[in-house]
Amino acid sequence: MPFAADHTPMRLIPAIDLKAGHCVRLLRGDFAAETRYPMDPLDLLDRYAGFGADWLHVVDLDGAKDGNGANRELIARLTGRGRVALQVGGGLRSTEAVAGMLDAGVTRVVVGSLAVTDVQRVRTWLKEFGVERVVLAFDVRLDAAGMPRCAIHGWRDQSAVSLWDAIENYRAEGLKHVLCTDVSRDGALAGPNVELYTTAARRFADIEWQASGGIRDARDLHELRHSGAAAAISGKALLEELIPLEELRPFLPNASFPA
Repeated sequence: MPFAADHTPMRLIPAIDLKAGHCVRLLRGDFAAETRYPMDPLDLLDRYAGFGADWLHVVDLDGAKDGNGANRELIARLTGRGRVALQVGGGLRSTEAVAGMLDAGVTRVVVGSLAVTDVQRVRTWLKEFGVERVVLAFDVRLDAAGMPRCAIHGWRDQSAVSLWDAIENYRAEGLKHVLCTDVSRDGALAGPNVELYTTAARRFADIEWQASGGIRDARDLHELRHSGAAAAISGKALLEELIPLEELRPFLPNASFPA
């Protein structure tokens, strides 16, 4: 039975991961555990825009792994569609790369490991490009005490930095957008870590949290909405059409509802 709509705002942001121009998904960030999907990225953007999505989350996996720009032309074509706003991450390791992506029409850039390993540089980007145009992405694993610790370098390395300390590093710059992924849930359809996002939203209520990892169904979306998350990122569940469109509509800002 479809869930009833309510008026608590939380948007669903579909995700597309690009590798060599193809749509793929990785299981828990493992490049050896790749699933390739036959959809053309441009067609997929049009499909999600047709559903009513107003944002698209794009990860350039080639850029993230090797720092190359193999998917940059495709990303420019996606932005050129003009149907949704894009936030894009993967391999943005220099001021020139960030500026180039924004100049290509991307609305927000997503900065990952550098937000943990090079705080001063990323602080400069928040000041130079503005807090509305930069999303900091923190990928976390829970330690034995339940503390979320940041994973870096494509999740290959585990840092001792807690999510909470990582956020504090950017409070003076007015950090606004944070994407947080529980690595153990990503691509596994295991359900999101609702407790993590509830705690995050309570500790830092002025931040617009984007929850990522594990979404299986509409019930997960409703639980994330109640956690205080501003957005939920979903890749696999949408690619595999696991959630009926009528159950997605309450989370898609431009969705049309049946009369």
